[in-house]
Amino acid sequence: MSAQGEPAPARTGDGLTTAAKPVSSRFGHEARGGLLMVSPPFVYALLLLAAPLVMVVLISFWTQDYLTLDRTFTLANYREAWTEELYRLLMVRSLWISLLVTAATVLLAYPIAYFVAFHAGGSKALWLFLITVPFWTSYLLRVFLWKVILGYNGVLNIGLAGLGLIDEPLTFLLYNANAVVITLAHAWAPFAILPIYVALSKIDRGLLEAAEDLGDGPLQRFLRVTLPLSMPGVVAAALIVFIPTVGDYVTPRLVGGTDGLMIANLIQVQFGKANNAPLGAALAVSAMAIVGSFALLFMWLNRRYLRSPS
Repeated sequence: MSAQGEPAPARTGDGLTTAAKPVSSRFGHEARGGLLMVSPPFVYALLLLAAPLVMVVLISFWTQDYLTLDRTFTLANYREAWTEELYRLLMVRSLWISLLVTAATVLLAYPIAYFVAFHAGGSKALWLFLITVPFWTSYLLRVFLWKVILGYNGVLNIGLAGLGLIDEPLTFLLYNANAVVITLAHAWAPFAILPIYVALSKIDRGLLEAAEDLGDGPLQRFLRVTLPLSMPGVVAAALIVFIPTVGDYVTPRLVGGTDGLMIANLIQVQFGKANNAPLGAALAVSAMAIVGSFALLFMWLNRRYLRSPS
């Protein structure tokens, strides 16, 4: 008998009570139910993401013989990808353009996110709505609009000529790396604003009040409190912008010209007109490895230095 006069739960041979068995059984049933719910998206991701990636890696070690693939293992594609001057030039240019786009996008996005988080008041929903409006239009449409703006007879040149600031249209605005940076920075701005805004919104306002009570001015409060606490959002924004822009080939194709082409354009040519899928796969795997290394290095620097206590 128990202390309350109720019969104590009987123990089985394995030392578990009969009352505990239904609990463990219930947990096992919930685990099976959760696994059943996760299985479809897991299989979907495995088939449509992991399987193509593995196939690309395998193809990069083969060779192309006109319409057939020679499955003999070889490193010739990687040797060509890393030794050919043109491929190295486009890879370095792609990384440089992506770094410029990331820096410009984050620097422009931070003030907007800061304003919405701290000064928008009751109109935050309206500002977030306006920030997401570009998502409603086609990416290609936005790129073509920048061609209209930056073109030889575009809006910007006509406006500057109308103001008397230039005598002839500027030719360096379009079909070069500058146009690619401007277009990509505008296209990816919302992706940078939103994570920074979320990080800023989570900052405890009491910390800012405490810093003010201790004599910190606005700039000191920003540098000592706001900026360090918002770094997770800044890092997320930087990675969200940097990783996909390295592999962008639509924007360089439309506004980059010969001086703005990136490594993704060459990969597309290898898979298409050149009919050399193994070399294109080797270039793609090399680009993924370099971008992954940059992302890991950036995250390590953020954890080691940017977020370390002062």
